[in-house]
Amino acid sequence: MDKLLFGISGLPLGENNEKFNYSTGITYLKSIGLDAMELPFVRSVNITNKNRDSVIKSKIESDFYLSAHGSYLINLNAEEEEKKVKSRERIEKGAEALLSVGGVSLIFHPGYYLNSSKVDTYNSIKKELMKLPKSNIVYRLETTGKGTQFGTVEEIVSLSKELPHCKPCIDFSHVHARGNGCLKDYKDFANILEYILSNLGEDGIKDMHIHLSGINYGLKGEKNHLPFEESDFNYKACLKAFADYDVKGCVICESPILEKDALLLKSFYENLFI
Repeated sequence: MDKLLFGISGLPLGENNEKFNYSTGITYLKSIGLDAMELPFVRSVNITNKNRDSVIKSKIESDFYLSAHGSYLINLNAEEEEKKVKSRERIEKGAEALLSVGGVSLIFHPGYYLNSSKVDTYNSIKKELMKLPKSNIVYRLETTGKGTQFGTVEEIVSLSKELPHCKPCIDFSHVHARGNGCLKDYKDFANILEYILSNLGEDGIKDMHIHLSGINYGLKGEKNHLPFEESDFNYKACLKAFADYDVKGCVICESPILEKDALLLKSFYENLFI
């Protein structure tokens, strides 16, 4: 990708209580200056024969970037083999649907530690990821917001280094919450980008998929998303680091006010170059 795109997770809110579907949502987001949408496959894969063609048409006409967030019911470190199989099936179903509308990146949380050590969890998840079919879809492993969930920056980057069909989804807000407010200043964001650069090379920061939002957290990590202006998440320092490191890829805003905060991010970022 030759630039940094900005978009939202799910359907836009609109201004006058409009009701959007994927097709009209894409058209609306493009009209207000956004570039991307992350389709929410978190509870069901809702690309069907009825809406597929209209989604493709809107995507092409708007020159739009599509990703998708996979099911929440994924745990590649489940204790029961059946749950691992079901987790892979959910990932594969999401990937097939996303590919059918010209999407690129399928994002998901890989799993939980449960009663396993961190090393055993890593190896279990790696084994399951290796079973996923190779295709034109990139499996994006997301950094997670709670200590009970597998998904530190180090774990996600390491798996992405070992498995060519996997890449990171760095949710900086999750990192911030997991570390009980650890991302305070520019250097904290720059250190993560340096880590990715040193482990994954230039491609690691020239093809990023990023989640950002304000976030509420406690000692156990993430609680809920917030608008940026109601949170201590330092989005300005974060975006400044993106500009300085010439990060390219896609930023997906998960704020409760969706496109309003996505436009806030895009405007601040673009003004850094003026």
